[in-house]
Amino acid sequence: MSSESRLAFEHPEARSEADGQPVRPPDRISLRDHIVEAEIGAFQQERGTTQRLRFNVVVEVTAPEGPVEDDVDKILSYDAITESIAFELAAERLNLLETLAERVADRILFAPQAQRVFVRIEKLDRGPGALGVEIVRARGQGAPVAPSGEELPHPVVVFLSNAAIASPDLIALLDRLEARDAPAILCVGFPDVAIPDAHRAMPQRRIDLIALEMNAWLLAARDRRCVVVGTRTELDWAMKHGQICVWAPSKIVLDAVDGAEADVTDPAALTAWFATLMQAEEILAVDAPLPRTDLPARSLAIGEMP
Repeated sequence: MSSESRLAFEHPEARSEADGQPVRPPDRISLRDHIVEAEIGAFQQERGTTQRLRFNVVVEVTAPEGPVEDDVDKILSYDAITESIAFELAAERLNLLETLAERVADRILFAPQAQRVFVRIEKLDRGPGALGVEIVRARGQGAPVAPSGEELPHPVVVFLSNAAIASPDLIALLDRLEARDAPAILCVGFPDVAIPDAHRAMPQRRIDLIALEMNAWLLAARDRRCVVVGTRTELDWAMKHGQICVWAPSKIVLDAVDGAEADVTDPAALTAWFATLMQAEEILAVDAPLPRTDLPARSLAIGEMP
């Protein structure tokens, strides 16, 4: 650990003695020993279970202009730290503490008062001691994330049957979807081949997801506009740029905080879960079963106008 990082979590007296300079050090706010339970980790035994994470965060902030006058609007609220942690834990399941620390730091640095942030995250249940990571990030390093209320496009999620995928009318359907204002994300069911039976729930879940992705690639082979996409970051970029996506579900389902609720054995139900996650404008079922959903949804034949 660098002396600078170590001192970030020390008593202010230790920091002032180390500085040895008459220049006033920056103001800091801190969150110490904040413990939450979350599902995180790259190992298989860390999936499907939660573990305790301990957060220690120190934020260097610009001093308010003039006296604070006991006005909460003039300072960086402690809630900015705890809410950043909660938001990033809820956004998706992550494999690495390093990724979580980066995202928490970036979100905190979006606050105008925040100038530099020290983030320490430790796993408390993975070994005889605390296993963790510690990072330092300053304003201007990378691109601070937008606030959680950033408005993204609301896509049209299109659930295609295998008959629709094979139909000569598919290209005309893609033309019509491309002409719409809302971006389109295509979802598929299982391919028309036998899917192996693993006789165990966890391996079968992976096999079913792989089978769905096989069919996604078969759809993508029909038209160059159909780009297979598997991450939320790629989906957000594609929606902003009007790209037609074909959803490859494995990563998003396995990494989602509520991924266990996604029924991968029922492609229509999985499509409805995904459409809710993406805050879809509408679900179109093309020659396919209409999913049960609270979102606007309608059935179409492949030749109908969406």
